[in-house]
Amino acid sequence: MSLQQALIPLFTHLLPLALFICMGLDVLIRNSKKTEHRLVSLITLCYSSLFLEEYVRQLLPISYSPALAALWFSNTGILIPGLGFHFTAKLTGMDKRMPRFLYPYVFYVPALFPLISIFGAEEIISTQRFVESGMWKQPVYNPSYYIALIVSTLVSLLYLFPLLKARARAASAELKSLYTLTTWGVVVTALWIIAFGLFSYGSFMPPYPYIYCGLLWCFTLRLTMRRHDFLNFVDKRYEKLFHLNPAAIVLLDRSGTVRESNPAAEQLVGDMREDREAFYSLMKTVVSEQMRDTREIKGYEATVQGASKRLDVLLDGDYIMVDNEPHILLIVRDVTAQREYQEEIRYLAYHDPLTRLPNRRYFYERLEPAVAEARRRGGLMGIVLIDLDYFKDINDKYGHKAGDEALLHTSRLLREAVADRGLAARLGGDEFVLLLPEVASGEALEETIRRLRASVAASRLICEGQEIPIAMSIGASLYPQDGVDGDALMHGADKAMYAVKRRSRNDYGMAGRQ
Repeated sequence: MSLQQALIPLFTHLLPLALFICMGLDVLIRNSKKTEHRLVSLITLCYSSLFLEEYVRQLLPISYSPALAALWFSNTGILIPGLGFHFTAKLTGMDKRMPRFLYPYVFYVPALFPLISIFGAEEIISTQRFVESGMWKQPVYNPSYYIALIVSTLVSLLYLFPLLKARARAASAELKSLYTLTTWGVVVTALWIIAFGLFSYGSFMPPYPYIYCGLLWCFTLRLTMRRHDFLNFVDKRYEKLFHLNPAAIVLLDRSGTVRESNPAAEQLVGDMREDREAFYSLMKTVVSEQMRDTREIKGYEATVQGASKRLDVLLDGDYIMVDNEPHILLIVRDVTAQREYQEEIRYLAYHDPLTRLPNRRYFYERLEPAVAEARRRGGLMGIVLIDLDYFKDINDKYGHKAGDEALLHTSRLLREAVADRGLAARLGGDEFVLLLPEVASGEALEETIRRLRASVAASRLICEGQEIPIAMSIGASLYPQDGVDGDALMHGADKAMYAVKRRSRNDYGMAGRQ
């Protein structure tokens, strides 16, 4: 044996053998428990065995070639189409539709031929004659060889039926791309076998050059499994995100029927109890609008007003394809609490947090428009300024809780005194004000003040078992007699109130009488 004859097989046979081993281990190590991974590893193992057999056969005398070809090469090669068909069935889901008594046994019927060949009928699948051709020991192809090769190629082409069917019903572009890749691998591999298996190239190429298609086929299978694993990984990853997401996620079909929902959505709907119908009615409305306009949902604000509660939601969603049918995936965020906080903030911007009366800002924004309206209609308008007497003493003697109760008690009395005829507001501290936009006369304004004082005198404030005395110093002004703008009216009422405080307290005074 020359140096050339020793070295060239290292590249033509041992190098592909190493590549097959690497590809097989790569697939198996990633998930040794999955049938698909095991099948791909077995296919690469079979191709490794073919190249190892050819390397050994080239090293041995030609007299060993018939036995090696019949017992090793042919018997290994006949297993590959069945393993490939089994893999294709698992990849496309065809195995789930096959009868249990057929799956997976039907794929390994060709394995019977190696058993037949072992018991003396070798020529059924292999050639028995070999000749020296250059540095190679080339087989002389016989009818048995051609029949076996053509049958195995046709079996391999049968992979296309489940692959093309699975590609047609693929629910995603990624899955369709995976089936397309495998389909092209089958087609190119079959063409390679036809081109390099049915024709003899003499000493120009190593024996059985069609087995090099295994590099292409196994590389395709490895790439398919990498993509398949990635898709499964993505599915698992997003399944976890789906279930762990604190936002409610709902999958609806074109009719608005909920097909799937995550735990957050179940909790949201569960909390609504009898208001579920209102919630699902909203979902159907949103879906019908979406389907009609064929646009994504972005920041869609809606309110579900049920019998027991109100639910404010923010919806985001878009189309997705599920089983080749358009669906809508909605993210439903419950913003009821945020809306309530916002409303509370807006409310507190114009209201006193303790008494819930309008505050100084709200009062002054209403004062000038009220003056302008009184001027427009030529009528009278009243301002009543109120200051609690001895309020500091109440805090000092009974505590701040009693002071707060005194303020709340006063605010209730002021609301009752004004009712729907005007506005009661807290200006700050122990100071309140009444705005009466329509007053019949000065006497009517005084009558309102007297009724207020009578209700204060008749009421009792009990805090922690102690009666808290409530007294008020009141000053009033009347438009237009005491001023023609808000500042003048407030100034007149303030002077009248402080005149009462200096005089005796717990009384009232009119600006025009100071």
